[in-house]
Amino acid sequence: MKVRTRFAPSPTGLLHIGGARTALFNYLFARHYGGEFVLRIEDTDRARSTQEAVQVILDGLDWLGLHADEPPVYQTTREARHAEVAMQLLAEGKAYKCYCTPEELTAMREQAIAEKRPPRYDGRWRDRDPAEAPEGVKPAIRLRAPREGEVVLNDLVQGEVRVKNAEMDDMIILRSDGTPTYLHAVVCDDHDMAITHVIRGDDHLTNTFRQIQIYDAMGWEKPAFAHIPLIHGADGAKLSKRHGAVSILEFREQGFLPEALCNYLLRLGWGHGDAEFLSRDEQIQLFTLEGVGRAASRMDYAKLTHLNGMWLRQSDDARLRDDVVERLAKADITVGTAAMQRILHLMPGLKERAKTLEELTASSAFLAREVPLPLEPKAEALLTLENKDMLARLAKTLAGIVFTNEAIDSALRAFAETEGRKLGQVAQPLRAALTGSTMSPGIDATLIALGKDEALKRINAATA
Repeated sequence: MKVRTRFAPSPTGLLHIGGARTALFNYLFARHYGGEFVLRIEDTDRARSTQEAVQVILDGLDWLGLHADEPPVYQTTREARHAEVAMQLLAEGKAYKCYCTPEELTAMREQAIAEKRPPRYDGRWRDRDPAEAPEGVKPAIRLRAPREGEVVLNDLVQGEVRVKNAEMDDMIILRSDGTPTYLHAVVCDDHDMAITHVIRGDDHLTNTFRQIQIYDAMGWEKPAFAHIPLIHGADGAKLSKRHGAVSILEFREQGFLPEALCNYLLRLGWGHGDAEFLSRDEQIQLFTLEGVGRAASRMDYAKLTHLNGMWLRQSDDARLRDDVVERLAKADITVGTAAMQRILHLMPGLKERAKTLEELTASSAFLAREVPLPLEPKAEALLTLENKDMLARLAKTLAGIVFTNEAIDSALRAFAETEGRKLGQVAQPLRAALTGSTMSPGIDATLIALGKDEALKRINAATA
């Protein structure tokens, strides 16, 4: 049996962090067993589904590197098949027509609530003669669910779970307008797509018992089910905007690397010993459902940010340079060829200090700016008249040397000694003049990255 998993989001909103983790778990499970990972867009809620939301899902999965093995399947294209299955169940007596009006269903629900009973359908058309159907009312199709016994689910994460059939009513599988309900469509699609393992959030656990009734009525083999716990905020409440970024593309905009986010999401509810920093290949090799816990996970943005910094330091310098250049362009900072070379040259030092791409971009911006540089308050405070005079003298010294690490270091030390200053008392005002900030990689590396002409131009502008 070839393992086939699916990620089946509804395009009624953003691809959120919980959905991304579900997609990741499905992807890794399929890859671990040499199987296939497919994508299904469950767009049957036409009133709320949008093409923009579909594109956000596709863009988010692409950014995370979770590529499906087949083109996405859109659930709305399969409505004829959903209706066909419903009609087969009707023909076999495993479903029936229900002529209840919306008003009757509302009254039924209100009466149950008033009597403190679960608001379930009372089965009034289950065994009633269709000849009694009211004129002009189009029927819905309801599953003739068993009333005795129970449904037993051996969940691969939650363990054995049981629900009595008496606790479930005869659910609608085809609405009166001919459209399928979500629970019915999902079963038809998972069966026809040969899905072997349904891995999804445990908020779907109650749905599974109803879906099993459809599998049993059709005589179809059921997939294995694994319901993974949800992700909560640090305070234990349901994850929401007040906890920070929720949409996957928000994390991209905030400067997180996709491999860092995937690494973090994997460890959010799954574990393998003390393993923390895992490449995609290592994730595929190690991932099994046995490592998934049953308790809800708590999103820790500080831990994610720390892990992102680790991934930044491991990342290719040219790739980071390209991302920084793109972000600078969005901030209306033009990056020419010379500035691109400066950023690449200084990237090993820049990425050591950054935890996100946004921080990396901010610390790289001085390499692309034109004089006069904008000055941070602390940098401006360093450029006193005394220090400006000192920098003017230093400029003459730097103009007479070849820009190498050794030559710059030697010249700065000799200059500091001549001035009767400590090296830091020379380097910090120089850094302020070169970068507009008090933070940068080593001053010799910064000078070399800028080059002699640009460095002297910046010093002269700062001392003018």
